[in-house]
Amino acid sequence: MKNTSLVTILATLLLSTASTSNLAGQASTAVAPRPVVLHAARLLDIESGKILAPGEILVQGERIVEVGSAVTHPERTETIDLGDCTLLPGLIDAHVHLFLHPGAEDLQTVEESVPQRTILATLAARDDLMAGFTAERDMGTEGAGSADTAVRNAINQGLIPGPRLRISGNAVDILGGHEDAINFNPAQHVLPNATWANNAAELVTVIREQFKEDADFIKIYETGRDSFRDGKFSTVYQFTEAELSAAVQEAARAGKHVAVHATGEPGTLYAAQAGVSSIDHANQLSDETMRLMREKQIFAVPTFTISEYFADHGASPLQSARSHQILDLHAQEFRKQLAAGVPMALGSDVGPFPHGTQAREFVLMVQYGMAPLAVLQASLLHGAKLLGWQDQIGALKPGYYADVIAVPGNPLQDISVLQRVSFVMKGGVVYRQ
Repeated sequence: MKNTSLVTILATLLLSTASTSNLAGQASTAVAPRPVVLHAARLLDIESGKILAPGEILVQGERIVEVGSAVTHPERTETIDLGDCTLLPGLIDAHVHLFLHPGAEDLQTVEESVPQRTILATLAARDDLMAGFTAERDMGTEGAGSADTAVRNAINQGLIPGPRLRISGNAVDILGGHEDAINFNPAQHVLPNATWANNAAELVTVIREQFKEDADFIKIYETGRDSFRDGKFSTVYQFTEAELSAAVQEAARAGKHVAVHATGEPGTLYAAQAGVSSIDHANQLSDETMRLMREKQIFAVPTFTISEYFADHGASPLQSARSHQILDLHAQEFRKQLAAGVPMALGSDVGPFPHGTQAREFVLMVQYGMAPLAVLQASLLHGAKLLGWQDQIGALKPGYYADVIAVPGNPLQDISVLQRVSFVMKGGVVYRQ
């Protein structure tokens, strides 16, 4: 008897425990035998911001065929009436960590094996999909190497449910840097949560190894750790502009890009000068950095939800107070960034807080100064571009993948309805109804 693979066992478990609203075999990539029309009270055109009432979408197989107030209903069409809801594209989260869960991040990588963390990552991917996130960018496995390659491939092969993924493998850090195990006894030689690279040559070597392991892009820690003293925020840079430029050029040679964790100056400036694709967190940016980001169309990914979570769940009152100060500062700086025309993409940094709850990011971005439509466009239009799937996802248009969700009410009037997704379709397959 042949050995059954871990992925096959896991796929069986996931499908057998799915809610009764999910039909057996929905994770299969088989083309639907007949066309489907989705009908709802409203449909949001993401590009124009216009609401169609009612709204309909004709889906054939994994693609959208027609969109409008009343679409063609071919013979044998199945109609799914979603009632008083708004149809919109599947959500995109440009900053997630499938291999993390609430609890001490450094201890997870020490106490949990990579196979255990991979199983938990597949459950996290399912939770995110069921919450309406049909595409995500996984920003580092935090010590699990290239295990995210296996998760992405299993999703693509229809073995397990999850979002479309762009994955970076293990992130890149310097010795003693932001994700190194610097709080442990050095004599224990605890491994870091990222891969070491200490100069341009080592960066190139690590990047080539990451691409050999089939990473879609490179994630680099450019700043850390952060400090907040006497009302002033500061953070240490990790790589020079020349080193980051070498990384960007090497990634570009393979037709790929670099994203950075960078919270403040001068690391954020070095990243913008080097031409990275996104500066994630971006707590504080100088005028020159914002100018470069606007000119080069480098996305800022604010990740407010993780900051709020840490502020509300600090290990001590002092730590919580410090985290709230940094969050307040970031909110002020965010308004400056919007005024300066810095392009925004939506990313939550979910993982340290529960997967499937990251639609809170929409609420916070509106709370801190963006219009609801602009936040939706940051997630969907900018997110699709950042993931390299523009003209494929992020809008409800003929020829695009049929990644569709439904929410109660109108998200342009109440953005919080995105936290109550009632219907999820990805690639023409219904995962939640």
